[in-house]
Amino acid sequence: MIRIILCDDQEIVTEGMTLILSVVADFSVVGVARDGAEAVTLAAKLKPDIILMDLRMPILNGIQATRQLHTHFPEIRVLVLTTYDDDAWVFDAIRAGAAGYLLKDTPREHIIAAIRGTVAGATYVDPKVAAKLFAHVAHPSPTAKAHDHIAIDLSEREREILKLLTDGLNNTDIAEHLHLSKGTVQNYISNLFVKLEVTDRTQAALLALRYGLVE
Repeated sequence: MIRIILCDDQEIVTEGMTLILSVVADFSVVGVARDGAEAVTLAAKLKPDIILMDLRMPILNGIQATRQLHTHFPEIRVLVLTTYDDDAWVFDAIRAGAAGYLLKDTPREHIIAAIRGTVAGATYVDPKVAAKLFAHVAHPSPTAKAHDHIAIDLSEREREILKLLTDGLNNTDIAEHLHLSKGTVQNYISNLFVKLEVTDRTQAALLALRYGLVE
């Protein structure tokens, strides 16, 4: 049996996908997560073969969750299933470790085939998304070079905090992990926002993933 976790904050989506997948003889939906953080928790507990991951969700988005899963559970495949085909979402998901990228209007039989193939080690990418990836490889964006200085400007401690922030830890967790006060962590994060030219944690995490600022 192929053990599957569904991760999407829209209940109608997870209910629909459960119905679709439950009739497939070799599929078993073993868990449903409403956000990325819950997906990581369920993955540790249920050890699925694959997670169908939405991207824009509360608490921990799909990119952040995919990165954590890829780091801690590399054997679990993540297949993005989302409505978003924007360049930023696509590139960040792939960088985070997603094994494939499908849009929610993908025909049912293609989703089923993609799940089987992804578990077997293949990569499935929606044709519209594939076109973006090929274009990006053929004509890389100059913006990546424009941000090369960021990695040089960050101190070792700032990179540590940025990595933990990207992994979804809050200020209290970061403080405990690094044995710092919450005030000190907040000061570091405020300085990071200035250096990265962002205004919130999500933007900082996305920038870190996009330009490889964290390991």
